Amino acid sequence: MLSMEEFFDKEEFERWFKEAIFTFESALHDKEFKFYNWACFKFQQAGEFAIKALLKAYGKNTLGHSLLKLFEEIEALGIHIPSELKSCARTLDMYYIGTRYPDAYPEGSPHEFFDETSANIATDCSQKIIDFVKGITNSNV
Repeated sequence: MLSMEEFFDKEEFERWFKEAIFTFESALHDKEFKFYNWACFKFQQAGEFAIKALLKAYGKNTLGHSLLKLFEEIEALGIHIPSELKSCARTLDMYYIGTRYPDAYPEGSPHEFFDETSANIATDCSQKIIDFVKGITNSNV
């Protein structure tokens, strides 16, 4: 595993991680006002920004939006990703397109396919990813 102190760009990490927190809080507001599809999308984005914060801090390229694939890049650094977080990544990955595009469904609009339950699952998964990334950086930087 890489030594965090040797290769870690704390300023770049903070820049991306703060955006993850801001986006998470924005998603909570959308959830409160029952904009569940947008809340789910923003929870996905918050998780993505948190993961990218860690990768960017190591100077890694962060192409793509799949949290599961981004976790693979973190594992390549020698950081173990628990299976529960991979499961969360899979869930949030499903909220990247379907939450926004009407043509993701045979008929209807995205706002019809997301509810409080889906938003609660997205909240939980996004929070777990943010906490994981924060835990790694707090214990090593």
